[in-house]
Amino acid sequence: MAQHLTGKVAVITGGAGGIGTQISKMFAEQGAKVIVADTGADVEGRMGVDPTRVNAVVDDIRKAGGEAVSAIGDVSEMDVAEGIIKQAIDTYGKLDIVVAAHGILRERMIFNMTEDDWDGVIKAHLKGCFTMTKFASIHWRAERNGGRMIYFTSTAGIFGSAGQPNYAAAHMGKIGLMRSTAQALSRYGVTTNCIAPGASTRMTDRGRNAVAGASESAAGTSRDPKAVVPVIVYLASDQGANINGRVFGASGHKITLYKEPTLERVLFNDEPLFNVDELFEEWPNSLGVGGYEMERQPGQPTQAPPPSQ
Repeated sequence: MAQHLTGKVAVITGGAGGIGTQISKMFAEQGAKVIVADTGADVEGRMGVDPTRVNAVVDDIRKAGGEAVSAIGDVSEMDVAEGIIKQAIDTYGKLDIVVAAHGILRERMIFNMTEDDWDGVIKAHLKGCFTMTKFASIHWRAERNGGRMIYFTSTAGIFGSAGQPNYAAAHMGKIGLMRSTAQALSRYGVTTNCIAPGASTRMTDRGRNAVAGASESAAGTSRDPKAVVPVIVYLASDQGANINGRVFGASGHKITLYKEPTLERVLFNDEPLFNVDELFEEWPNSLGVGGYEMERQPGQPTQAPPPSQ
């Protein structure tokens, strides 16, 4: 079997999670030297730091003949993120790839959400991508040898998710960060893209519409976390150099490329300021033509259920 990442050095944040473990192992199988970065904490990110799962992934990689080291800590902390990037460079002499697959889940409807629920999820997901990108980009800008930055987003971010406003906001924020970074770093040969995965993990076991223990029987099925990884290998490889600023869906049987936002309708006025009365008159025949159906994930109902009495 060909190795498409031979000689590459990759940092995988969330590298001991459900999908992250599979990324770490497959990257090593593909010839990369891997820094498995994780807290080892629970799904809600409240347990603190536990190196057990992280070290176990590294041990498995080494037993299979690969190269890997552990990096234990919360990547949303600036000093931790900087330390992980430094560790990669100090250990292996360079940095080629960062896959930001870390994250936590704290679900509440917006009217029940606490400040801690909101702040914790935004910090873990979105700030954690910022910190890793900041310090990786400092290195890539100085070295000018190119690089690959890959974030994990979600269909919750793309289409919204009623019971996950913090999670959805963080993941849509990642798409904005990705597009900004793609523009800023392309001149240095760095590509930045997003993956929206579909798989059974600890998160889906306890998330909305969860089936408890589903991840334990996911191996070999369309919900196997391993099925998400091949597209990430491609984006991380030299062959992925021409892909920048895009969002890909990845699950068993299917890889999708999401269409970028486009202008749907335009109402133009000769003057910079619209006359309010004229706007009310023209709107139904321009911006109002065709209605305003919300974009939804395929399979979701087009209308919200009636409120409970």
